[in-house]
Amino acid sequence: MRYRLYYWSGIQGRGEFVRLALEDAGAGYVDIAREQGDDVIMPFLAGERAGGLPLAPPFLKAGRTVIAQTAAILLYLAPRLKLVPAGAAMRLYAHQLQLTIADLVAEVHDTHHPIASSLYYKDQRVAARQRAEDFRQHRLPKYLGYFEEVLVRSDGRHALSTHSYVDLSLFQIMSGLAYAFPHAMRPLRRKLPHLCRLAGHVAERPRIAAYLASPRRLAFNEDGIFRHYPELDAAR
Repeated sequence: MRYRLYYWSGIQGRGEFVRLALEDAGAGYVDIAREQGDDVIMPFLAGERAGGLPLAPPFLKAGRTVIAQTAAILLYLAPRLKLVPAGAAMRLYAHQLQLTIADLVAEVHDTHHPIASSLYYKDQRVAARQRAEDFRQHRLPKYLGYFEEVLVRSDGRHALSTHSYVDLSLFQIMSGLAYAFPHAMRPLRRKLPHLCRLAGHVAERPRIAAYLASPRRLAFNEDGIFRHYPELDAAR
């Protein structure tokens, strides 16, 4: 099957978690908005296309099926792409971990948009500095410490018993945080040897390495989830 992925064309955000899974598996897919422009997304959001009604991108079209929400998309794709171990318990655990990753992504977003997504960053800068300080001091160590323990409780190399889409998502998390919070991440890395090792191994996977070196991989930028504002990386 050739999948059709819908996500805003110039944004390095939640759609990247889906792209990494498709790329790692060598799956056939079309990145619709990048090829045809963002306007192709709007009829789906307006309910003018058949299938489930998405609230926002990313969403995936697989045949006649439309699936929205990153974790739900990956729950659907993973067995088909052989990116999750067999068995209901392991698939449920993988989904649990991906939902926790989604929680972390939401908190990253809220460091630069703590009041409203409809406002520009410059309009909530003071609140953003306060939110980011709490994130750096408390929430970031809590989340990353949890995922480090997940790896320790597994085989030390994977979130599950073998390579899975959760590993790919943790790679994206570590990459995004390295861009957005390089100062805050520097001391944390010493406490996260398994997560750092996992990120390095994922980057070396042949299809992922080829993807990262290609124009299909957008650079992190200040339009996506992971944004680097120096004043949010450390108290000034």
